Amino acid sequence: MHTARFTLDPAFTIGEVDPRVFGSFVEHLGRCVYTGVFEPGHPAADEAGIRTDVLDLVRELGVTAIRYPGGNFVSGYKWEDSVGPVEDRPRRLDLAWHSTETNRFGLAEYIAFLRKIGPQAEPMMAVNLGTRGVAEALELQEYANHAGGTALSDLRAAHGDKDPFGIRLWCLGNEMDGPWQTGHKTAREYGRIAAETARAMRQLDPGVELVACGSSGQSMPTFAEWEATVLEETYDVVDYVSLHAYYEPLDGDVDSFLASAVDMESFIENVVATCDHVGARLKSKKRINLSFDEWNVWYLSRWQEQATTFAQDDWPEAPRLLEDNYSVTDAVVFGSLLIALLRHADRVTVACLAQLVNVIAPIMTEPGGAAWRQTTFFPFAQASRYGRGRVLDVRVDSPTYETKRYGEADLLHATAVRADDGTVTVFAVNRSRTEALPLEVTLGGLELTEVVEHTALADADPDARNTLDDPDRVTPHPVAGTALTDGTLTAVLEPLSWNVIRLG
Repeated sequence: MHTARFTLDPAFTIGEVDPRVFGSFVEHLGRCVYTGVFEPGHPAADEAGIRTDVLDLVRELGVTAIRYPGGNFVSGYKWEDSVGPVEDRPRRLDLAWHSTETNRFGLAEYIAFLRKIGPQAEPMMAVNLGTRGVAEALELQEYANHAGGTALSDLRAAHGDKDPFGIRLWCLGNEMDGPWQTGHKTAREYGRIAAETARAMRQLDPGVELVACGSSGQSMPTFAEWEATVLEETYDVVDYVSLHAYYEPLDGDVDSFLASAVDMESFIENVVATCDHVGARLKSKKRINLSFDEWNVWYLSRWQEQATTFAQDDWPEAPRLLEDNYSVTDAVVFGSLLIALLRHADRVTVACLAQLVNVIAPIMTEPGGAAWRQTTFFPFAQASRYGRGRVLDVRVDSPTYETKRYGEADLLHATAVRADDGTVTVFAVNRSRTEALPLEVTLGGLELTEVVEHTALADADPDARNTLDDPDRVTPHPVAGTALTDGTLTAVLEPLSWNVIRLG
């Protein structure tokens, strides 16, 4: 096979990686919360019911901002249900996921969970703009963030939290363009209520950071028009517009699936263009950044089939929903999606892997039993650990292949991040399912002298996966033969592989 090539030079960069790009998402959906994060009585549970085995894996994963409580769940969410004595909290029907919500885990428990993860875990709270509005958003903000001396802030203190929660980052609703959303609105309707809510929240605290709902996907019939209309209403009062995208191999088309990041990068660039167009029309010097606050590999078609089987009168607690078990192929695509986010670090400054535990997640648990890492755990953990710094401009010269959905695509998908200490990490995916890909990287002005490490996630069985019975079936392995000589890095990328090459 022909060699793939690119050049790295510190003079040519994309932007600084915002730590929030390594965010995640906890929604009251399936077993993400109950028997995932929270399981009183589990052998590893602490005094508050948080699973410490899950906490350890979350820290290892390296997540930062964690979005909560939804997702579709938020459009029926009454925040008041989730505070105060647990025994007094009401049970509610959740229309989004046809489940019963007990509210045993609520706002205070979420904040306590983040604090146990560590200072890197930042709250990212969504407000309900589906069935509620400005008043309820303000009440939640006051309860969570005001120091004291008012009815709601004093109520928080009476509930056991004297100190404010300090939530800076807020989502103004969720996927309001989607007909599936409780309280679905037109772009103009949503833009108006989002703007009204944003202005009110800024009256309470001018320093809040606000995310307006963008399209639920690039394939939505209202895509781009939705963003333009919403931003016409909200441009001066929000900081971000959201993007959501999920990928799966449709009709068994694995080659297109492996090129999913082609679509993700197109989505990002089209939203950036729309934001900047609106800014130009408004003659504004402000720049709207992107919050890619839901992304993952998700076998959505399976969920759609499952959803049709629910009995109308059956509203279970924490059912097993969306528990996709990820293969090596899925992990390689997942790694490529991470590369796409890093390649747009100048505008994508928040991103949330959906979700954190059990629900299309990198971490799986068994009630009363073990917790383990899915194949997708490893690319995220490595990117979060080594992807901090400044993204270098990578323009590949790569062999290509043909896909049904995206046309001609590069076999190599890559980016590189230079840390503050001058070390560089190359993240690279070989999309070929059958052939190794020789790689040559010319290094200019970087003063690098050695290959510290080259690891790959790959397997002779592309369907290999980690399970309860075999939790360590797939892990990254060291790659031999990678060399740095006279300013040129040479490596061979295994077929269907996610690669991390660290240079010092």
